[in-house]
Amino acid sequence: MIRKTNRTLLALAGLILLVLGGGVLVTGLGVSVPSWWPYSGKSDVLLSEADRLRWRDEGWWWPAVIAALAVLVVLALWWLLAQLRRGRLSEVLVDSGDGEGALLRGKALENALGDEADTLDGVSEAKVRLTGRRGSPRARVRLLMEPHAVPERVLHGLSDGALAHARTSAGLDELPAEVRLRAVKHRAERVS
Repeated sequence: MIRKTNRTLLALAGLILLVLGGGVLVTGLGVSVPSWWPYSGKSDVLLSEADRLRWRDEGWWWPAVIAALAVLVVLALWWLLAQLRRGRLSEVLVDSGDGEGALLRGKALENALGDEADTLDGVSEAKVRLTGRRGSPRARVRLLMEPHAVPERVLHGLSDGALAHARTSAGLDELPAEVRLRAVKHRAERVS
């Protein structure tokens, strides 16, 4: 989600800057602009003194400005904290059965899942990343497939093998996984 938010905000900011900058550039070059455009000539300013002081004496003006700025600050802080959040799960909580719990390093479980997925027939390379919470992790698996691989068999092997073993060994009720398959680039074979 954060990736989509970043792209959307960047695209929106770029579009606004492009329209405003293009409008000012076009006006500065002497091209006629619509009547609603606030900037009308080379010697004109974007905000005149009258425009800047227009709402100053209104009672609602300063609370509205402060509220808008507060909303912007909260949104900026939310975005900053979302950037700093770790995308990878550092540890998984394992139920040891005695009322206590044990912590399993997330990287160890990722490596075990990846190593077992690498052994599947038709898989050239497997990369695993754990996300979510330590009590309910999620797996993101990227598989690089050989040309002869059958995706259905690979997926069944992954879910019945590596993911089932990881779920059992970590004592998890479930381990949802998002699997992305990509084919190895290879040359076309000649048929004679």
